[in-house]
Formats: sequence, C-alpha cells, structure tokens
Amino acid sequence: MASPTSDRTVALSLQLSQAHRALRRRIDDLRSDPGAGRPDDDTLTTHCLAFCDALTAHHEGEDDGLFAQLLRERPDLAPTIARLVEDHELISGILTRVRELALRAAGSAAPEREAVRRELDGLSAIMESHFRYEERTIAAALDTTAPAGDWPDPVFRPLGG
Repeated sequence: MASPTSDRTVALSLQLSQAHRALRRRIDDLRSDPGAGRPDDDTLTTHCLAFCDALTAHHEGEDDGLFAQLLRERPDLAPTIARLVEDHELISGILTRVRELALRAAGSAAPEREAVRRELDGLSAIMESHFRYEERTIAAALDTTAPAGDWPDPVFRPLGG
C-alpha cells in the first residue's frame, strides 16, 4: 500500500499534467477563435489577456511553490529546475509581446489580429516543448519522491476559469 506522502507526490504529478492540459486547451481555443476576424469583437483580446495571466500564474506557482519544494527534497534536480525557470523567463517575454499585440488589436482590423495569432502559434510550440520536458522530468521526479514532511499547500496556484 502506498504511503500518504507518496500518494501526495503522485497527486502533484497528476495535478501538473492536468494544469498543462488545461493551458493547452485554452491556447488552442484562442488560436481557433472564430470571432477573431471581426473588428468589433474584442473576444480575442480579452481571452488573450486572461490566458497570459493564467500561464503567468501557473509558472509563478511552479517557481515559488513546486520547484522550490522539490529543490529542498531533490537538490540533484537543480540543473533541470534552472532550465525550466529559464524557459519560464523566455515564455514571460513572449507573453508580454502577446499582451501588447492583443491590446493593439482590440477593435482593429484583421492584420493586427493576425499578428496576435502568429505570436500565439509560436507561443504554443514553445509551451508544448516546455510542458513535455517538464512532464518527463518533474512529473517523473514527483512520482518517485516521497517528501520528508509536509509540503506547504498549495504548491500550485489554481488556474482561473
């Protein structure tokens, strides 16, 4: 029978995968938004800004919660976590660009909205690579790491809507 601590780390691994699935769905929805071509429809802008906030909160939660705790338990993961934090910084720069483009595209014609879509396509590709690496390395570590004591709650920030 599994111990409560190992059950908790496996649950964290599942929570990580679920958060990534939710973020993948959200960016896919943004990229295929049928109302994005109408200049009077600011749905794309609103949803872009909400998505950027959700991804930022997810990465901040990982950096401040999950990764910080994992480093205490598994110092051998320092190079992996450093790479993931570096990815988060790169993605943060792209999110800043997406926000700027989305705000500029609000109420504008198709070319500005197409610039947002192109940026989202690039972001999606980078996110996918990042998520796959994170799931291979961090989820695997969570599945095999029994924490020495209680991990603070929460090590993830919940994703809004």
